[in-house]
Amino acid sequence: MPRSATIHRATAETDITLTVDLDGCGAASVSTGVGFLDHMLCAFARHGLFDLTVSATGDTQVDDHHTVEDVGIVLGQAVRQALGDKRGIGRFSDVCIAMDEALVQAAIDISGRGAAYVDLPLPTQKVGTFDCELAEEFFIGFARDASLTLHVRELAGGNSHHIIEAAFKALGRALRFAVELDGRATGVPSTKGSL
Repeated sequence: MPRSATIHRATAETDITLTVDLDGCGAASVSTGVGFLDHMLCAFARHGLFDLTVSATGDTQVDDHHTVEDVGIVLGQAVRQALGDKRGIGRFSDVCIAMDEALVQAAIDISGRGAAYVDLPLPTQKVGTFDCELAEEFFIGFARDASLTLHVRELAGGNSHHIIEAAFKALGRALRFAVELDGRATGVPSTKGSL
């Protein structure tokens, strides 16, 4: 059974269509109007081995906040839908990703309880025109709407671009391992019987 989903979400601030295939090969086609976010989503897909298509327009004449946050929300909704009943998944995962001087850890529990705990002290307010604080907004929106617990923690770093990119790569890799099917597992990975 394919583990993929397409979500369309339109508000007064953004219009987003997103498709994710959890069992893909890392192919990405992303256009959000926010160049740095496009770069991060391509890294997320490549290192998570997810096929990802994103087409988004937003009120970037105001700033990039709504677009970045809403893409995180829609990606979370798509991942939650693609997971279906979650039977046979690994559920838990954690990874550390190094990118030059930066080292970032991401840990995931596909718990059914959406929350993000983000500790990314960044040395600059911007990477190019991208407001660095928006990375945390993306992770919060994603985790809440994917109904998973996400920890993202900077262990080392001096360059904001490297730290944020390591965080997105870590998210992709951690999510990949958490959603992978375990051939030895039967049913839903919970003593409660549901997630």
